[in-house]
Amino acid sequence: MKHAMRLKSRTLGASLVLGASLLAAGMPAWAVKDSPGGPAVKQLNLQTPVTQIAEQIYSIHNLMLYICLAIFVAVFGVMFYSILKHRKSLGHKPATFHESTTVEILWTIVPFFIVIGMALPATKTVVAMKDTSNADITIKATGMQWKWGYDYLKGEGEGISFLSTLATPRTQVGAPGLAPTEARGVNYLLEVDNEVVVPVNKKIRIITTANDVIHGWTIPAFGVKQDAIPGFVRDTWFKAEKIGTYRGQCVELCGKEHAFMPIVVRVVSDADYTVWVDGKKKEMAAKADDPSKVWTVDELKQRGESVYAANCVACHQANGKGVPGAFAALDGSPVVNGPKAAQVEILLNGIRGMPAWKATLSDTEIAAVITYTRNSWSNKAAENIVQPAEVLAARK
Repeated sequence: MKHAMRLKSRTLGASLVLGASLLAAGMPAWAVKDSPGGPAVKQLNLQTPVTQIAEQIYSIHNLMLYICLAIFVAVFGVMFYSILKHRKSLGHKPATFHESTTVEILWTIVPFFIVIGMALPATKTVVAMKDTSNADITIKATGMQWKWGYDYLKGEGEGISFLSTLATPRTQVGAPGLAPTEARGVNYLLEVDNEVVVPVNKKIRIITTANDVIHGWTIPAFGVKQDAIPGFVRDTWFKAEKIGTYRGQCVELCGKEHAFMPIVVRVVSDADYTVWVDGKKKEMAAKADDPSKVWTVDELKQRGESVYAANCVACHQANGKGVPGAFAALDGSPVVNGPKAAQVEILLNGIRGMPAWKATLSDTEIAAVITYTRNSWSNKAAENIVQPAEVLAARK
């Protein structure tokens, strides 16, 4: 029976190896290739660093390995030397001492200096990683299931806002019980429809937050990893020293499509960045002026948050609680949670001291801020989205 089980195990192992070999040899269209700016096939070390922080992380990583290797060789070298040279067959007898003050002092002091030697460069790098001051450009990255929202808050490009979603087609991904029908590309699950674009050799501050669960904004080549936590604002930074496209992924288990929210940062020259900024702003202006565009809830919420911060927060407060006796609360408001037509009417024409916004805000901005309030704080409106076309119709 024992021999039969061994034979079965070896047969299974051989079949798995053979199957893997046939798969690699017979299906070249599905072969995995290096992803430019991302992971490489059979990669055994960290990605090639393109920032000083990533370079330091790489160096510290190697230093720690060398120190651990030296300790391993020293400890086991002494152990095996003692076993071989002081074995009973050579006539050695076990010692009768119980402790040695000298040895006790040595194995306390030596590890202390080893730890200090490891901690100093690591601490220096960690402190540098946290220094987000004097940034040239500040970008807010908002994690959501399952995409990223980006807002350029400061520096060249201020005001740019967009969502970044997975660009890999579902025909390459497949589904539970359904095999993919298209060969997987080089950047499989590491490509997006809207890349984050930044200039080379500029300090970029990334502010992270989330609107649902914990996400993680990570670009290995930058040495950057920062959690995005709902209700909290955290930050990190990078300064890419080489033009190119660099890829990462959400690194927190954020839900069933956790693997489908990649991060792509394209580093360009100053001149190319200026061109991109001009083009992106024209693109946003064209979309904002088109009331026939159909938006998603997430797109309107993201746009509405900035509209709310610019026009509503002074009276209704960031938490939506308003000012008792002066400005109505939006959190838990029956108007906000009720039929949307009433809220559209109020924003367009005003009510009881609240100004009319129809001459100040566009149809898209009004639709966005209403959608934002209906999906924020404790509000759970049944009619949770308002399209710009609905606001346009209410104006007439």
